[in-house]
Amino acid sequence: MGGLVRVIGVGTEANDLTLLVVEDDEAIGRPLTSTLIAQGFDVLWALTAAEAMELAEMEPPVLVLLDLGLPDRDGVDLCRDLRAGYPSAVIVVLSARAEDMDVVMGLEAGADDYLTKPFRLPVLLARIRAHLRRQGPPPGTTAGEVLTVGHLRLELGTRRVEVTGKEVTLRPKEFDLLARLVAGRGQAVTREQLMSQVWDEHWSGSTKTLDMHVSSLRRKLAEHGEDPATIVTLRGYGYRYDAPED
Repeated sequence: MGGLVRVIGVGTEANDLTLLVVEDDEAIGRPLTSTLIAQGFDVLWALTAAEAMELAEMEPPVLVLLDLGLPDRDGVDLCRDLRAGYPSAVIVVLSARAEDMDVVMGLEAGADDYLTKPFRLPVLLARIRAHLRRQGPPPGTTAGEVLTVGHLRLELGTRRVEVTGKEVTLRPKEFDLLARLVAGRGQAVTREQLMSQVWDEHWSGSTKTLDMHVSSLRRKLAEHGEDPATIVTLRGYGYRYDAPED
């Protein structure tokens, strides 16, 4: 099999959710796409970075499963391009690169999640479902709710964030993380609670994903004039959002 692959899900329930699989190893890509189709998803399967960008332009994906070891280009660079072109898409890296630095690079490039190979399909499916559930209002909030603290404004229904009237572009998990912290402002939230509520209730493994998202969130808020110190690190425990003083 080679070239562009367009696979249409024929599950029992149509859900209009397009998933993009970027995987050059057919021994992994074929059963993965078959499983996703059986779950009722529309699946686009690309074997190279170039094919991935072409398919994404044809039909923007809601979620991307991205291998980093591609034949024509490094997957980290592709991740950056996908994040820039499709900021609302969830990007899940699936890679044999398991070193901490590899995970950090993937998350810094814009990935929302990082699973190392070999992975179990039931675990991956649980992660996918958790990510897609998070496409709605963040946990503990309602769709029409607006959170306003100081110069910061979050519209939960439209998933818009503004600082002093200027929109801040956040990737999906950054938005959910900020909304969860702001909704419980002044309250300490454990790392385990954040991973469960923002990522996956069955999360196991490193919580480095959380730290990288907090770091990126602070940087983006600071670029728009918001004090990054409002997100307080509670060493050995978790995080807390402190409303800025007037």
